[in-house]
Amino acid sequence: MKTIEIQRALRRHGFDPGPIDCAIGPLTRHAIAAFEAEHGLKADGAPDAAFVEMLTGETADARWLPWFAEAERRKGLHEKRDNLELSAFLRSDGPTVGDPARIPWCGDFVETCMALALPSEPLPTNPYLARNWLTFGVACTPTLGAVLVFWRGSRAGISGHVGFYAGEDAAAFHVLGGNQANAVGVARIAKVRLLGARWPKTAPPPKAGATTRDAGAALSTNEE
Repeated sequence: MKTIEIQRALRRHGFDPGPIDCAIGPLTRHAIAAFEAEHGLKADGAPDAAFVEMLTGETADARWLPWFAEAERRKGLHEKRDNLELSAFLRSDGPTVGDPARIPWCGDFVETCMALALPSEPLPTNPYLARNWLTFGVACTPTLGAVLVFWRGSRAGISGHVGFYAGEDAAAFHVLGGNQANAVGVARIAKVRLLGARWPKTAPPPKAGATTRDAGAALSTNEE
């Protein structure tokens, strides 16, 4: 994980790393140590693997899924509060639909994660329209890292939502994606809304099996 990403993530978590300057100086080390102490880690100010995993929320099972790891590293970015950083990320692969505070961006988020992690992977025509992700890759069962496509408003309509499978409970899929409560995060979306699950052609075959999560938050009904 790059130093600038560590500094930005510390700031999002409420730990002041000082200037965002790509250098692990005294202020950044103090912020790392404070974060480590609060989360039960050895508070030595060293950004080791345990610290990075705790800071990003990136799970060990997800490390072989580079597109999913890209998404996890952006959790918490809000379209208004973090507009500059989020916009920069969405532009980092080249194309973008524009300002995430004004334009729906769930498809843009998935497209950016995929393009950065798997540059040779064919992407859908107009990947910014959520339902177009039904043509992506190959069909699969919902599993960690899979692209999940949902209808929104009406199954027969054109509106939709797209994100990555992060787990499930009896009633809902837990979806890591953008434009969820105006931010990058995990939302519970009813299983009856699923239109399809897809897997990138250029990635190793998915590891089969559901990832069970506690129900927790209320169901999302209109992702925005």
